[in-house]
Amino acid sequence: MAYGETSPLELPRPLPGGYGNRLFLYVLRRMASAGVDDAHAANAMLGAFGRSYRRPLILMRAMMLELARCATRRILVAPCCCARMTADEAMLMQAIGDALQDPPSAYDQLATLLGSDDVLGALTCLQAVSQAHADLGRPLDLYAGA
Repeated sequence: MAYGETSPLELPRPLPGGYGNRLFLYVLRRMASAGVDDAHAANAMLGAFGRSYRRPLILMRAMMLELARCATRRILVAPCCCARMTADEAMLMQAIGDALQDPPSAYDQLATLLGSDDVLGALTCLQAVSQAHADLGRPLDLYAGA
């Protein structure tokens, strides 16, 4: 994933509403910039999920590694301080929002995002992350609002 290579013109989407969505985006950005073992990302998950933080953290790490493995193109990720999303981040947010309810649509979005038709592993990781967030009260749903 390419980190910090965006200009204001490449941040077309506002941040999503909902605590779970913003947490996901923050952890995604931290892991994209500092690696999957980033302490700030782990601390954010601990703060959000308490003693149950390990499951979503491990699944998020696996998702990031699988996205990197499947990708044949760069995925643009904005710095954590940005109040807007890149088009790639928005597509990933849409895919994870659809992962449980509409897997074929999420698969197509991931295939476009990653530039590959072999994204079943990535879709499975997105579904696992989405289910973990939902189980722990922080659902990943772009339409849930604030």
